[in-house]
Amino acid sequence: MSLNPANSSPSIFRLSPLIRITLLSLYVALTVPLPFLTQVTAAPIPPAWLWVGITLGAVALYAALSERVILDDQGIQVTYPRWVPGFFRKGWSLAWSDVKELKDRTTGQGGLVYYFVSTEGNGYLLPMRVVGFARLVREVQVKTGIDTTNVRPLAQPWMYLILLGFTLLLLLVDAWTIQTAIALGLT
Repeated sequence: MSLNPANSSPSIFRLSPLIRITLLSLYVALTVPLPFLTQVTAAPIPPAWLWVGITLGAVALYAALSERVILDDQGIQVTYPRWVPGFFRKGWSLAWSDVKELKDRTTGQGGLVYYFVSTEGNGYLLPMRVVGFARLVREVQVKTGIDTTNVRPLAQPWMYLILLGFTLLLLLVDAWTIQTAIALGLT
């Protein structure tokens, strides 16, 4: 699919900063205390290995959260920066002329996600965590003629705000844990 539209410039939708910050902060809160705790508990895994693993995990998470959605006159694309290996996160593209329908599916937690179904029967997950999701679905409706008035994002911003609040509390507990682990390690 070409990203060189004749009539208009492409619309680019990036992952919501609220979601990125929340998930990266949660990752930090869940992993950073571990190397300090291994020293205090004399765990068989060296803290340096944990730091390497934590760093690699952070890079992988950041890569997964660097998704962007591009809409133009020809179709829709989900892409990742060039530094993200294709085997890790593979993007996809779908021409508007190949979109047969938009089907909803219930998640294991009871939410709804939507898939583009191509004329060949393949499914492509509609990205729902982008900034400007309402504008994205309006553009999809214009380009495909599919009614998207009932399409809503899976998670609302208030859900991520609550998760961010609890993550900040966890970071405070982490600070205490690390301080305690350092103090115990010095005695």
